[in-house]
Amino acid sequence: MALFESILVPIDFSPQSDRAADVAVELAKEMGAEIHLLHVYGVPVGVAGPGIYDTALPVTVMADLRDSAAKALEERVARLAAAGVKVSGLVREGIPAQSIIEVAEEVGAGLIVMGTRGLSGLKHVLLGSVAERTIRHTSCPVLTVPDEEES
Repeated sequence: MALFESILVPIDFSPQSDRAADVAVELAKEMGAEIHLLHVYGVPVGVAGPGIYDTALPVTVMADLRDSAAKALEERVARLAAAGVKVSGLVREGIPAQSIIEVAEEVGAGLIVMGTRGLSGLKHVLLGSVAERTIRHTSCPVLTVPDEEES
């Protein structure tokens, strides 16, 4: 029996999340595990909400976000499948850390593999990292893969 039968890999299409996916491929090969790639997209801060300066997004904008994310994710799924692992892709709208935790439970993930940094830039300083919030609130182990510059 494999130590982990299911590995969740949150991906934001950054080089760091691609590196985490590559680490997950090696683990999946060794353990015979399935990989679930997950991309979570959300409404940009200050766009939707009840505030006086907030604006509503047309439905087509959100559909375009979802469709472009799905296309990019399909490319990642194909790349990992070509490496010889069983892989599926999921796209969700929501808050990244919360969605990661929910999907980990849904797919029965025994392990989450994710980068320590993604596309967030300055938002990390202001809001904290998705990896940090995921680690704090999930019930399964999380393997964080540092950026090449950090290692």
